[in-house]
Amino acid sequence: MAAGPGLAPRLFPAVLLLAAAVAAASSSACPPQCSCDVGLVDCSRGQVAAIPQQLPAWIKHLDLSHNRLVSTKDSVFEGLHTLLEVNINYNLLSTIPTLGAVAANITVLSLTHNQLTEIIAEDLLPYSALETLDLSSNLISEIKTSSFPIMQLKNLHLNNNRITVLEPGCFDNLSNTLLVLKLNRNKITVIQPKSFRLPQLQYLELKRNRIRIVESLTFHGLDSLKSLKLQCNGICELKDGAFWGLNEITELDLEHNNLTEVTKGWLYGLKLLQHLHLSQNAITRVSADAWEFCQKLTELDMTYNQMTRLDESTFVGLNLLESLYMGDNRVSYIADGVFSSLSNLLTLDLRNNKISWAIEDSHGVFTGLVKLRKLILQGSKITSITKKAFSGLETLEYLDLSNNAIMSIQENSFAQMSLKELGLNTSSLLCDCQLKWLPQFLKEKQFQHTVTANCAHPVWLAGKNIFNVDAEDFICDAFPKPLITAHPETTVALRGMNVSFSCTACSSSDSPMAAVWRKDRELLYEAEIQNYSSLQEQDGEFVEYTTVLQLRNVNFTDEGWYQCVITNYFGSNYSNKAELTVNELPSFMKTPMDLTIRTGAMARLECAAGGHPMPQIAWQKDGGTDFPAARERRMHVMPEDDVFFIVNVKMEDMGMYSCMAQNTAGGISANATLTVLDEMNLPADIPSYLSSQGTLSEPQEGYSNSEAGSHQQLMASTTHGYVHKGTDGICYVDTGSETDADLLTTPFGTNLHGRMGSLYAGRSSFHPSEPREGLAQQVNPGGTSGPLVICSDCYDNANIYSKNREYCPYTFLAEEDPQEHALTGSFAVHTQHEGTAIDSLVTEADVSVSLTNHDRIRNPASTVQLHRKESCPRPPWSSSTDSGHSHYSQQPVTIHKNPQAFLQGDDETEDGAEPPVAKNRLSQRSLEQSTGNERTLAMQAHGATT
Repeated sequence: MAAGPGLAPRLFPAVLLLAAAVAAASSSACPPQCSCDVGLVDCSRGQVAAIPQQLPAWIKHLDLSHNRLVSTKDSVFEGLHTLLEVNINYNLLSTIPTLGAVAANITVLSLTHNQLTEIIAEDLLPYSALETLDLSSNLISEIKTSSFPIMQLKNLHLNNNRITVLEPGCFDNLSNTLLVLKLNRNKITVIQPKSFRLPQLQYLELKRNRIRIVESLTFHGLDSLKSLKLQCNGICELKDGAFWGLNEITELDLEHNNLTEVTKGWLYGLKLLQHLHLSQNAITRVSADAWEFCQKLTELDMTYNQMTRLDESTFVGLNLLESLYMGDNRVSYIADGVFSSLSNLLTLDLRNNKISWAIEDSHGVFTGLVKLRKLILQGSKITSITKKAFSGLETLEYLDLSNNAIMSIQENSFAQMSLKELGLNTSSLLCDCQLKWLPQFLKEKQFQHTVTANCAHPVWLAGKNIFNVDAEDFICDAFPKPLITAHPETTVALRGMNVSFSCTACSSSDSPMAAVWRKDRELLYEAEIQNYSSLQEQDGEFVEYTTVLQLRNVNFTDEGWYQCVITNYFGSNYSNKAELTVNELPSFMKTPMDLTIRTGAMARLECAAGGHPMPQIAWQKDGGTDFPAARERRMHVMPEDDVFFIVNVKMEDMGMYSCMAQNTAGGISANATLTVLDEMNLPADIPSYLSSQGTLSEPQEGYSNSEAGSHQQLMASTTHGYVHKGTDGICYVDTGSETDADLLTTPFGTNLHGRMGSLYAGRSSFHPSEPREGLAQQVNPGGTSGPLVICSDCYDNANIYSKNREYCPYTFLAEEDPQEHALTGSFAVHTQHEGTAIDSLVTEADVSVSLTNHDRIRNPASTVQLHRKESCPRPPWSSSTDSGHSHYSQQPVTIHKNPQAFLQGDDETEDGAEPPVAKNRLSQRSLEQSTGNERTLAMQAHGATT
C-alpha cells in the first residue's frame, strides 16, 4: 500500500531526531578499551599505540599512561572543549604532543618517563593556560634561555633527567607565575649566582644533584621562597652569604651532605628560618655566634653528625626553638647550662651518644628547659642516675631511658617531674637497699608496661624482675660499687713543677676496678697514670684501689679541674673536682734606668713585667709612697704604655724610684735613680764639674740621661777635645785648640758648650738651609782644621731590654772636606719633647745641630762617608736606627751665650764626691762598664794621635 502524500513530511523530522540521538549516544559512550568515571576517561595500561577514537565530549581528565604512544593526532581531540588534564606518562614520546585547539584549555600536562631530550618553546606555545608541567624522568640535558616561552606556568617538575647546565635566566619567562620548581635527581654541579630570577617562587627542590660548593648570592632573586631542599648533594662548603636574599624562607633542608661546621656566615640573611635540617652530615662544631642571624628557629635537626661536645655557646640565641634533635652523634661532653637559653624547647632527642658522665655526674645539665615535655636518652651509655640528674625538668612528661645498662637509680630521681610515660629496660640493676623505693614508685605511676628492670646483684636475686622482689630482700650487706674514700686535692704550683693528684676507692666486690681521669669534664687519653690495688681487712675484706695522675713540667695549659672516675662491673663513682692553678713568678720585660735631667724637664721611667697571673706594677720613692710630684699633680702613670713620668721636674723629685711587680707567686723590684741638675748653678768647667760629681773619677760610668731614660757619658780625652760616650754612640770632638768651642750633644737635644762659650756672642742663630761651610764656621769660629763632629741620638728603648744595644753613627767634617758638597744643605734640628713638658723643652733647652739616622733614611744623599784617619773606631755591632722618640723642627736654632744656662750643679756636693747617679747602678751594667772603659782607652789613644 502506498503511503499517503503527507507521510514523508512527517517522517523527516523524526529521522533527524533519531540521528541526533544516535550521534549523542555515540559521543557520550566510553571507548571499549577505556574505563570512564565522572569526568575521567582512563585508557592507561592498554599497551595501545594510538589514542582511541570518539572520546566522550564530557571528558575532563584523560589518562593515557603506560602505553606505547609515539605521537598524537590533533583530530582525536577535536570537540573536547572540557578537557583540562592530560596524563601521557610512561610512553615513547620524544616531543611535547600537539593537541590542536584543545591545548589552549589544558591546565595540567604530565609527560613523565618518556624520551624527550630537549624543551622547545614552540611546542609549548599552544598551551596558553597551562599551570602544571611535569617532564620528570626524561632525557633532558640542559635548560636554555630559549626553552620556555612566556607562560602562566605555576608548577614545573624536571626531576630525574640528565640536566647538567642551567643557563642564567633560563626561567625568566616564567618569573611572573612560577611557584614550584623541582630539579631533583639531575647532574647539576654548579649553580651560577642569581640563576633563579623567580620572585614568585615558593618551593625549590635540588635534591640528589652533584653540587659541592654553594657560592655567595646563589639564590638571590628568590624573594618569596619558603622552602629550599638541597639533600644528597655532597655539599662540603657553603660560602658566606650563600642563602642571602631568601628573606621569606622558613624551611632549609641540607641532609646527607658533607658539611663540617655551622657558622653564621652561611646562615646570614635567614632571619625568618624556622626549620633547619642538617642530619647526615659531618658536622663537628657549631661556632659560638652561629645563630646570630636566624634566631627564629623552631626546629633543628642535627642527628647523625660527628659532634663530640656541646659547649655553653652551642645553642645561644635559639630562644624560640621547640624541637632539638642531636641523636646519633659522638657527644661525650655536655657543659653545665648548655640548654639554659632554650626556654621554649619542648622536645630534646640525645639518643645514641656517650653522655653517661653528663647524667651520672651532672649538676644542672638541663637547667633552663622549663617547658620541656619529651626527653630521649636511649642508648646513651648511662649506668647510673643521680637524684640531681634531671633537676629543672618539672614539666617533663615523656622520658626514654631504654637501651642503657643502668645499674643504680638514686631515690627520688624522677620525683620532681610530671612523668606520664617512662621507657626503661635494664638487666644490670644493683638490687640493694638503695633501690627499694623504685618498684613502689613505678607501680604508683602505672609504668609497669613500659619498664623492664631485672636485678644483676646480689647473686641470689640475679635475673629477677624488681616487681617480683620482696621489699625485705632489698638489703645493703656490702658495697660492690666503688666507694671513693680519698679525693684529689686542689693544688697551686709554679710553672715547670711536677704535680700529682691521687684518688682512692674501695669495694667489697672482687670485680676489678679501673680508673680514668678527666680535666674540665673531658677524658685525658694520654695521661700518665699509676694504679695500685691491695686487699684490706677491716670489718670484712674489701679491695682498696688507688690511682695517681702525674703531671710533668706543668704549664698554663694544664690549669683546670681534675677528677677521677673509678669503675667496676657494678658501676662508676666520681670524685670531687680538684683545681690546679699554675703561677709564674714575675720577670721584668722593661726596667727603669737611671736618669739625670735638668729642672723643668720631664722625667720618664719605663717598667713592665710578665708572669702568671699578670703582675701588678707599683712604684715607690726612696722606699716609701710619698711623691712630691703626686701632691702637685705632676706625676702620671700610664699602665697601658708601661710608663711612669713626672713633668716639670723639681729638685725635691730627686731620689731612688723603685718599680715593684707582684702577683700571687711572688714579687720582684728594680731601682732607678733620678738626679736633677739645677741649671742656675752650672759651673763653667763642665768636665771638672762632672769629675767632681763622680762622673769621670769613679769606676762607675757617669750618665747624663735624657727624659726618655737613655744614657750618655761625658769622658775626658785630650787637651783639644772631649770624648762623648753613651750607650747610643761614641763621638770624638776635636776643637782644634783651646780657643775653640766644645760642642756636646745630649739625647734631648741640649748643647753643652765648653769653656769658650763667649765666642758665640757674635752670631746667635742660623737657619738650617744655610750652606754647610757657614754652619761649620758658626760652630767652629776659630777656623781651625779640627773636624766637626755631628752626633745623632738614635737611642731605642727596646734595645735596652733586648740586650742588643746599637750605637749612633757619627760624621767628621773637615773644613776642606770634598764630600761636604754632597750634602743637601738641610739639617734637622734634633729636639725631644713629650706631653706637657714640650714648652719648657722648646723655650729653655738649647738645641744642637744633629744629623740623625732619621735624616739619613729620609735623605740618603745627606749621608757622608767617614774619613778613615779621623773617624772614631766603630764597634762591630753599631748599626742603629732612630728610635722614633725625637721630634724634628726646621726652625732657626738659637745658640745660647752662657754655657751655665744648660746644666745646673748641686751646691751641696763636694768635689770628688759621688752623686746619687753613681751610687745606685743596676747589676747588669757591669758588662757595660768594662766595655765602656775599653772604648775610653781606645778613644784617648786615638785623640792623642790626631
